[in-house]
Amino acid sequence: MAEQQTCGEGLAERSVLPETLARLTAALAEVLEVHTKALDSSDRNSKIEHDAYSRLVEQHRRIAAELAATAKRMAGYRNLAMGRHDEQAMASATAFEAFEKFVEIEEELLAVLQSSLAQDRTVLSEMAAVREG
Repeated sequence: MAEQQTCGEGLAERSVLPETLARLTAALAEVLEVHTKALDSSDRNSKIEHDAYSRLVEQHRRIAAELAATAKRMAGYRNLAMGRHDEQAMASATAFEAFEKFVEIEEELLAVLQSSLAQDRTVLSEMAAVREG
C-alpha cells in the first residue's frame, strides 16, 4: 500500500499554483508595461491610459511578488512534521464545502485560461504577421 502524503508534502505539491500564477501575473505586468511604450505622449487620452496601465503594472508586480513568496513558503514546508488530525473535522460538511468550492474555482480558472489562450494565440499570430510584414 502506498504511503499517505503528509500535509507538508501536500503544501509543497500545491505550491505550483501560486508559483505559476506569480509568473503569469508578472508576465501580464510586462505586457502592460510594453503596451505603454506604444502610447503617443502628446495625446490626452494616451496619457490617461498610460497612467492607468502604469498603476496596474505596479499592482501586478506586487501581487506577483506575494504569490512567488507564498509559493516558496509552501514548498519549504515539504518536511513539515505531520500533526495529529481530527478525522471528523477533516470529513465535516465545512471541510467538504471548502474543498468543493476550491475545485469549482479551479474549473472556472481552467475555462478562463482556455478562452484567453485561444484569443491570445490569435493576437500572437496577428502580431507575428505584422512583424514579418
